[in-house]
Amino acid sequence: MSLRMKLAAITLDCPDPLALAAFYQEATGFAPHPKSDAEFAGLTRTDGLLMGFQRVTDYRAPRWPDQTVPQQLHICFDVPDLDEAEAALRRLGAGKPAHQPHDPARARVLTDPAGHPFCICQE
Repeated sequence: MSLRMKLAAITLDCPDPLALAAFYQEATGFAPHPKSDAEFAGLTRTDGLLMGFQRVTDYRAPRWPDQTVPQQLHICFDVPDLDEAEAALRRLGAGKPAHQPHDPARARVLTDPAGHPFCICQE
């Protein structure tokens, strides 16, 4: 039996919540949460989903695919054009690890400015 839970929020640890929120705001178009500050910043989607970013002292970025510091979280975003999305995200500060486990015509792994890996996938 499914509980039919609705995802309400995703929160990422990071060293600078406002900077990481700015990256994801540009990437997703989500609106800034009005109570965002230097300790916790949030973005909201029109359906109410909150994407949060919380400051962590001595934050250690994931070292994907190396597991000495695990990825901690993995988010996937569907995009209409992989090349266009990758170029735009790289201009915003995303990185692209050398290890790409997927067919590059279908999905690509990038990292946000705090080191979290995420995928962009062809819609």
